[in-house]
Amino acid sequence: MSCTVKGKIINGVGGLYTVRLLDNTLMPVGSKIKCRARGSFRHEKLSPLPGDTVNLLYSEGMSKDGADKKASDLVIDEIYPRKNSLIRPPMANLDFLFITMASASPSPSLATVDKLIAIAEFNGIEPIVVITKNELDPAYAEELFKSYSLCGFTCFSLSAAENTGIEPIDEFIKSSMNGKTAAFAGASGIGKSTLMNRLFPHLSLSTSEISKKIERGRHTTREVELFCLSEDADCGYIADTPGFSMLDFERFDFFEKDDLPSTFREFEPYIGECKYTKCSHTKEEGCAILEAVKSGKIPVSRHVSYVEIFDTLKTKKKWN
Repeated sequence: MSCTVKGKIINGVGGLYTVRLLDNTLMPVGSKIKCRARGSFRHEKLSPLPGDTVNLLYSEGMSKDGADKKASDLVIDEIYPRKNSLIRPPMANLDFLFITMASASPSPSLATVDKLIAIAEFNGIEPIVVITKNELDPAYAEELFKSYSLCGFTCFSLSAAENTGIEPIDEFIKSSMNGKTAAFAGASGIGKSTLMNRLFPHLSLSTSEISKKIERGRHTTREVELFCLSEDADCGYIADTPGFSMLDFERFDFFEKDDLPSTFREFEPYIGECKYTKCSHTKEEGCAILEAVKSGKIPVSRHVSYVEIFDTLKTKKKWN
């Protein structure tokens, strides 16, 4: 007789998935097993992703001591409905995205940061802005902090190298992450893994040195993996994720240009207040958002990013 056990996918490589058990039907809660997915998922054009909650199918006669569990003994049989999913990196059910940038070395690309924020907002993921290496350019770090705080984002400014400013973000994670899944995202070399090692010493994530010539680091994270914050069934999960810095709105169909204004939360009070009904909020006379930019209620840098993304989406081709 076959039975099911509930679990959460925390890693997947080459069609082999690591699943953390969420009930004790088969083994104790928190046990990790490797298995494959049933072949019919291919026909349904649905692939299991890290972050998915799933049901595993197993034979009721199997031993529960875990000694004889093999990947061939269990199979992912059902994927629970997703809150969201992302194409690159492949992940599901994110609650928070810690969008990380350095104040210097490398200098931040605010356009990339704001694209990440827009993607998170569109997918119902709460963006958290993290400014690292604030010791290298304290004035610019403070400027970034004030700018994104003005837009309504939870922001943290810190130095992982000097171990300063870590406590506030640590307290946020401890108070907000129970039962939630979060990812740290950002360009190579901004100190993301160093920060995560400060926050979660048991992870021992690898880091790489920055090339002084190109001011970039080499990605040391090769695949999505979720790390448990406790041994509880409803623990929080942190993911280190490769690929979030490589965004291409023309190739990856995240959303349409008509959706873009809603992904800039600071625009919300002014939507519907423009002179023209079909205002693009880029250059029109009587645009309430442009007036808010001029008066300092919306940061200029955020509107510059908005226009850049709008122009890209305006000419985006449909991809099958």
